[in-house]
Amino acid sequence: MSRSMRQWRPEDLDKAGRYHLMTACVVPRPIAWTSTVSKDGTTNLAPFSFFGGVSSDPWTVMLSVGRRRDGSHKDTARNILESGEAVIHISTRENEQWMVASSAGLDPDQSEIDHLQIATEPAIEVAPPRVADAAIALEAKRVHHQEVGRTPVDLFLLEVVRVHVAKDVLEGDLPDGAKLGAVGRLGGTGYCTTDQTYEIDRPQE
Repeated sequence: MSRSMRQWRPEDLDKAGRYHLMTACVVPRPIAWTSTVSKDGTTNLAPFSFFGGVSSDPWTVMLSVGRRRDGSHKDTARNILESGEAVIHISTRENEQWMVASSAGLDPDQSEIDHLQIATEPAIEVAPPRVADAAIALEAKRVHHQEVGRTPVDLFLLEVVRVHVAKDVLEGDLPDGAKLGAVGRLGGTGYCTTDQTYEIDRPQE
């Protein structure tokens, strides 16, 4: 039986309406809690939910960073453009409050890591630090940048060059979703987690 549907054309909505409808439809979205370093050495840490995997060979992820209201680059985008490096952390229930708090709009010369007193450790392949208690951290280098959309947004393709995974979330050699408890973004202020997972067998090829 067909479901009763409402329909929209994105171009008939205003900018805010398009954003809210899109972020409520494209769910759940993984959150890239991203650390970078400015050319003067200031560390930056911010979450972005326009994020996802692109390729496993080489391991490449997509990160989309919106602009400020005045059209200027956000600190994360500016730092990746200048240095080409980032560390992406998968946020979990253990650090979700710090992840959300790090989205506050601090001045470019202020560090969210210092402001929130978040413990970090040095990365190995890149300059930005790694959040010490993050269960998964991906050291990455920029391979492509493109401006997308009317505003525009800064779209980055980043190659992951080293992966850190906490042993207590592993099941064998792979992270277990239920142990990890990763946090995903829904519409508005909604979030979800991978605390409860289930499996569906794929068709045999």
